[in-house]
Amino acid sequence: MVRTSDWPRTATRWTQLTLAEDDPAHLDVDFWTSVMRDSRSNAICISAGGYIAYYPTRIPYHHRSTYLGDTDPFGTLVERARGLGMHVMARVDPHAVHADAAGAHPEWLARDEQGRPIKHWSYPDIWLTCAFTGYHREFITEVAREIVREYDVDAIFANRWEGYGGISHSEAAQRSFRDDTGFELPKREGDGTDPAWAAYVPWRRRKLSELVAIWDAAVKDVRPHARFIPNLGAFAARDLEPELVRRVYPMFVVDKQGRSGTEAPWAAGRVAKRSRGLFPDRPVGLITSVGPEHHQHRWKDAVAPPEEVKTWIVDGFAQGAFPWFTKFNATISDPRWVPAVVEAFNLHARLEPVLAGLPVSAEVALLDPHRVGRLRTGAAHTFPDEDGFYQALVEARVPFDLLADQALSAERLRPYKVLVLADAEQLSDAQCQVISEYVAAGGSLVAAHQSSLYDERGEPRDAFGLADVLGVDLVEPVRGPVKNNYIALTGEHPVNAGFGGAKRIIGGTRLLRVAARPGTQVPFRFIPDFPDLPMEELYAREQPDAPAAVTRAAEAGRGRVVYFPFDLGAVYWEALQADHGRLIANAVRWALGGEPEATVRGPGLADLAVRRDAGGVAVAVVNLTNPMAMRGAIRETIPLPAQTVTVALPPGVRGATARLLVAGTDATTEIRDGRAEVELTGVDLIEVVHLTWDRA
Repeated sequence: MVRTSDWPRTATRWTQLTLAEDDPAHLDVDFWTSVMRDSRSNAICISAGGYIAYYPTRIPYHHRSTYLGDTDPFGTLVERARGLGMHVMARVDPHAVHADAAGAHPEWLARDEQGRPIKHWSYPDIWLTCAFTGYHREFITEVAREIVREYDVDAIFANRWEGYGGISHSEAAQRSFRDDTGFELPKREGDGTDPAWAAYVPWRRRKLSELVAIWDAAVKDVRPHARFIPNLGAFAARDLEPELVRRVYPMFVVDKQGRSGTEAPWAAGRVAKRSRGLFPDRPVGLITSVGPEHHQHRWKDAVAPPEEVKTWIVDGFAQGAFPWFTKFNATISDPRWVPAVVEAFNLHARLEPVLAGLPVSAEVALLDPHRVGRLRTGAAHTFPDEDGFYQALVEARVPFDLLADQALSAERLRPYKVLVLADAEQLSDAQCQVISEYVAAGGSLVAAHQSSLYDERGEPRDAFGLADVLGVDLVEPVRGPVKNNYIALTGEHPVNAGFGGAKRIIGGTRLLRVAARPGTQVPFRFIPDFPDLPMEELYAREQPDAPAAVTRAAEAGRGRVVYFPFDLGAVYWEALQADHGRLIANAVRWALGGEPEATVRGPGLADLAVRRDAGGVAVAVVNLTNPMAMRGAIRETIPLPAQTVTVALPPGVRGATARLLVAGTDATTEIRDGRAEVELTGVDLIEVVHLTWDRA
């Protein structure tokens, strides 16, 4: 069969089987064939080699499964998948080696600052590898070549391909870093005072990007259509060299397998938005585990409630991430995940013919700050300001995109009416200029907290980089955390509307003191601090003073601006006080200047995705209404109450025809005030309203 390099565009539903060492002894190939077929998977990723080989490898120190015998489970699964017309990807994992390889090649191992090899944190007698040694550049390259040469595969997929996640002090790493930068390796991660750390961040990004290019070239040498696809978990596409990504990455695979702790189910859709925010033309897949995600207890051979699995998959593909499920260990001790995957994948197959042809569209963009490797790191992987704004926009039913700050440009901003900066602390002068020009040309801005108070290197500015746009001057830098803070409503303004006669609401925990410039309005002011104990002292001593919200109306072609000088998003994410959600929604709606082009009105929590072209609009409504939406696994799907979908008709259109893609029925459409209205009832996981235009 002739295979072409554009195959990733048609690989849109993935089965992944991650084998355990003993699986060759009892692999049920017929069962897995039925899963592929019933789920309508058109691609599969199968464990092949690296840490353990599941085929008869001939490469020394490439550890064969001790249960392999004379079998070839990888090859058998490849043949079955090809028999179903599927694309095939071979999984390798190079992050650790067994004792025999470690003894023969100690130069392959990751080492601590004292030069000692680093043992695996979880399993005894195996050792972590260093990505800057010959193990990755030579040994794994040969493994990839062998697999691609011997089997009919389209790609190699690498898990934990970066090797040791910390700073490895192997001889190869030390030598390469010294030769490339002139520095010795940094002593500590995230030390903004160490010039070696400042050099290490781009050096590591460049070297790992080069490694991917080496592997990609190796497999293409054997099969010209084949590709090397690295797993993107914490090491995201945004942290690779952009030019290399454009050249060698045909698709992204993001290893965000589920949610744990206090995490909203919309986090699945955020994967797609985040990828699209930097590389809008690249397909992105979201890996979903059929088991629970608990990073401390690690129940990797368990099964999550089926409704949780379905919701995660559906929210991901509604926002544009193709579905991909993974099962760890081929033994089926609990089959409850199978119907869930089959149902979710079949939903995707049913919707794909329409959704694939319509690009995602939004009027609002939330800037996605690039935090990995920044010198001002703060908490390692928690960004509550962005989480809070994301949650508030989902609750407010405002469709929005994420836009990576690395991609911030006049061209990328052009489709959006509103740009939101939840806490974009680190912005370069050039990025501030792009935002200033965007607002001057009519775009609106909603910003909060320390946005633009630091440059791209994390150095503090004496004033906001966006001071002229925000209409404020910095009086005092951030103060806090503070307790018992409140903000008072001052005057009438759409931003402080809807609070039911309240004279004040909860404020923030980290506050900046700013002065509002002429031409602005101040709908909220901070109430000066007062005690929270003893309770007899719980009263305000002074009148509201410093601005807590500053707005600037549109004038002379400029867009509207709202600025909140406190941690609005972070407080909302932590405490989920309804007033903070309303405040964010009010600000964005006022900045937008009217209703969004597509709205869904009704009770409940729903994640929206809007797609459009010249011929119509598809509005996806993902049902997240559940008592377990913010913590714990969803145990049942509770149908949404009645909803009303409205879409603004474009000029020259006199009406629209609606079809409900999941229900498979036509829907009644009414035209009111230039908008098409469709009523929805009984939405389970998802419904998509597809409107096509009737032109005059």
